[in-house]
Amino acid sequence: MSVEEVFFEKKGSLGLITLNRPDALNALTLKMVREIHPKLKIWENDDEVKTVAVTATGDKAFCAGGDIRALYDWGKSNDKKATGFYYEEYQLNQLIKSYSKPYASFVNGIVMGGGVGVSVHGAFRVAGENYSFAMPETGIGLFPDVGGSFFLSRLRDNVGMYLALTGSRIKSSDAIELGIAEYYIESENYDEIFNKLSEGSSPTEILSSFHSNKINSDLKNNFEEINKLFSGDSLEEIINKLESDQSDFAQKNLSLLKSKSPTSLKITFRQIKNGAELDFEDCMRMEYRMVSKVMSDHDFYEGVRALIIDKDNKPLWKPRNIDEISDETIDEFFKNLENNELNFNTR
Repeated sequence: MSVEEVFFEKKGSLGLITLNRPDALNALTLKMVREIHPKLKIWENDDEVKTVAVTATGDKAFCAGGDIRALYDWGKSNDKKATGFYYEEYQLNQLIKSYSKPYASFVNGIVMGGGVGVSVHGAFRVAGENYSFAMPETGIGLFPDVGGSFFLSRLRDNVGMYLALTGSRIKSSDAIELGIAEYYIESENYDEIFNKLSEGSSPTEILSSFHSNKINSDLKNNFEEINKLFSGDSLEEIINKLESDQSDFAQKNLSLLKSKSPTSLKITFRQIKNGAELDFEDCMRMEYRMVSKVMSDHDFYEGVRALIIDKDNKPLWKPRNIDEISDETIDEFFKNLENNELNFNTR
């Protein structure tokens, strides 16, 4: 008997989505994307539904990303689903971003990659006590997609560049300080909130009443240092700054960057720089161009092999160093796809 990967409940005025792959950290599958997207459109046109919310089963993760192993297997066998997954996922991200009704995410536990894509673009963003956000894609030969170009590039003090390149984790208080999340509400209150939303309560009113201000961001203490170290006109400039700074913070982050795919670091730097000047849909189009190239490149498969399949944590990146990568090579990741560009469904 197969288990439903995602549940949908219409409870009065509330449409509730529950991700349900707790043993896989609720990783997002193509099947889940294909179920969530049409349900959102149905609820958008349902006058009884006033608010849509997304949550997840289990205590460990809201959603730890996309189903990377499936993407690896599809890519290795030249299955069109390798890029098709991203095409449909990015369309879902755009629908959430432009949703005409209040869309609220209730995130407790790990949220990365695809999980960020179905939560951060909503109008209301709740973080629980176990919230742990990261965009660690440079460690598997990828880049922070699902709209990372848009929201990371707009964070204060170059923190978005820092998070994108290093893949560092932040907790709920840091996310709220940055605006990635909006409300801190402990997960024991979620069911009560869902009940009130089902009765037609305003999301702003009910979430504000449960929100706690009694949390402090540790990352805030590093904003000035992050801004100094992660600003610049090139990735090489950032690395030079880190190499010249002997502080523990700088050396820790230098070590982190040395473990990442050099190609991923280069494309991610340009992605965040470009994203600051683009609207959301153009950011998503850029990311689809990038991922289409990534899925035919070496480092994604090597990164997944080393971290997920063989788990030896010893990826052999090609090229091994950023100074071996020309600007022309990076240009290839941003070229128009001619007849294969990402298009968005009209409602």
